[in-house]
Amino acid sequence: MDYTIKAFAQLTGVTTRTLRYYDEVGLLPPKKINSSGYRIYGKEEVEKLQHILFLRELEMPLKQIQSLLNQEEGHYLSLLKKHREALLEKREQFDRLLDLVDQSIMEKEGRINMSDKQKFEAFKKQQLEDNEKNYGKEIREKYGEKQVEASNRQFLNMSEKDYQERQEVEKELFELLSKHQKINIPSTEAEKIFRLHKAWISQAWGRYSAESHKGVAQMYVESEEFTCYYDERTVEGAARFLRDVIHHYA
Repeated sequence: MDYTIKAFAQLTGVTTRTLRYYDEVGLLPPKKINSSGYRIYGKEEVEKLQHILFLRELEMPLKQIQSLLNQEEGHYLSLLKKHREALLEKREQFDRLLDLVDQSIMEKEGRINMSDKQKFEAFKKQQLEDNEKNYGKEIREKYGEKQVEASNRQFLNMSEKDYQERQEVEKELFELLSKHQKINIPSTEAEKIFRLHKAWISQAWGRYSAESHKGVAQMYVESEEFTCYYDERTVEGAARFLRDVIHHYA
């Protein structure tokens, strides 16, 4: 069945203005232009728009969508499977947060008592999952499964007080790293950065090792993910400066 642009807009919920824009940028040209000059859309355009709307829901930029739709079917299917995995991870995260909200409501209503550990468990688990996704492979290759799992247990068993203190330490660390262009090594400020990072990482490790500290610092400049973690939260060059500070004082 064929549709005029008005009928196509009514069918899909996409405005005629958006459909015209998709045509102008080459994302969704109509099947044809009829003798009256109207855009006509067919079955192929229906299916293509469905894919576009789905990918937009995944917050994918239009240029990337256009490139993807021009790929072979197998490549598109592979990407859809990856996005499905990402959505499942998001659903698990929302389920944990929803469970935490439900428990908090029941506690406020006097139906249950929540321990300090329970109040922060969902947030800590999410942090571990994010770390595993972004840095897990490199960390495990460098330090081994046993040490990583021990560190994860240490982090999960952290008390509310320790967890909040660790968040404050990281905040202060980022504030100092944001000014790293004005800090010399050695200096009082550089030594404070070292001590803050040592305290921050020791809370997760449980036991401090200068050699391991230097090894992690080196990963901050060798791994793009680690570099971005610090540079995006402070200023460019912060990860490299932190590495230099740790190597000087550790």
